[in-house]
Amino acid sequence: MSLDAFIASEITPLENEHPEYFDHRREFARTDWERDGFPKQAWRELLHEARKRADAAGFFRYPLPAALGGQDASNLAMAVVREHLLKKGSGLHFPHADEASVVANLPLALVFHAFGTPEQRKKYLEPLVSGDIEIAFGLTEPGHGSDATYLETTAHRDGTDWIINGAKRFNSLVDCSAIDIVFARTSGTDGKAEGITAFIVPTDAPGFSVPFNHWTFNMPSDHSEVHLDNVRIPAENVLGEVGRGLDCAQLFVHENRIRQAASSLGAAQYCIDRSIEYAQERVVFGKPLYEHQGIQWQLVELQTDAELIRNTIHKTASMMDELGKSEVSDKVAMVNMRSNQLACRAADRAIQIHGGVGYTRHKQFEHIYRHHRRYRITEGTDELQLRRIASRMFDFGSRR
Repeated sequence: MSLDAFIASEITPLENEHPEYFDHRREFARTDWERDGFPKQAWRELLHEARKRADAAGFFRYPLPAALGGQDASNLAMAVVREHLLKKGSGLHFPHADEASVVANLPLALVFHAFGTPEQRKKYLEPLVSGDIEIAFGLTEPGHGSDATYLETTAHRDGTDWIINGAKRFNSLVDCSAIDIVFARTSGTDGKAEGITAFIVPTDAPGFSVPFNHWTFNMPSDHSEVHLDNVRIPAENVLGEVGRGLDCAQLFVHENRIRQAASSLGAAQYCIDRSIEYAQERVVFGKPLYEHQGIQWQLVELQTDAELIRNTIHKTASMMDELGKSEVSDKVAMVNMRSNQLACRAADRAIQIHGGVGYTRHKQFEHIYRHHRRYRITEGTDELQLRRIASRMFDFGSRR
């Protein structure tokens, strides 16, 4: 069965049973407003059901290593798949709700697979992949986002245990996760990657608290503030090597960014395609909308950018498969920045071309804009991507 046939036979009917999550009510229906804006439990259960069906059909684990039941999909293959899913628009197959999808994007599974001990992999990997547990990721702090090497959360030894103190911000999925991957400085100096350690912290550990959840541009939100007050963690809960925790974080973000670029491209193409269709249907001043050059040229510019970005994403993904992620970090930054920007521009233009109806929630454009606007920050800010490109161009690293 093809992916599209599976979506049509298994996912779309399930989506149609719950229209309130996908029509103009979507944001309100998905959000538990009484529980500080977190996703509703019923919404998460629906996502889990779609995930189970995709897993049973053999699609969900497609990108994962064979050891995790996957098919070791290449970066190029995943770029094609992610764009294809988003070109279909928002739906249960990919509802623009974090990384829910019928084809997995589970960078934390890759982190545990690469850095976890045999005991850690046995305890957390299969439950994570199967959806029995969620795992949160705590890197960003109230005072530090892109400058992760300056984080202020610390951990010190107390006998064989570690004691963690600090705070995290936008700690994704922490409200429904069994554990949180918390990054803390254990040695070294500010501004240096060495000395930061990744810890597996149970979310029910004494001293671990969630004082509030950040409401965001696109709701529901699962980006919590987390406080760690003398949280005691056994030594076996260190993930990877002591002092090398950012290796885990780098694997996480590198795996994510090329896929996010492809997703934003797909969302942009959806907006372009719907606008082309509408321009051919709508009649203004006695002739079809598309005959007005002002409309033609807007869409021509967007389609040209989409094609250029698509070709560069495919080239970059192929280079990643051949050379490794670190060798093309500047090109990943290029496509990530341009693709995320394109998704926002295409959604904005689609709203404009559709006129008043484009501004309503009965179209997906406002939803796409609000969701993809976050990726110009959360997947590395536009400014950080520019810095990464400049670092390769001017060889900053060799001058330090």
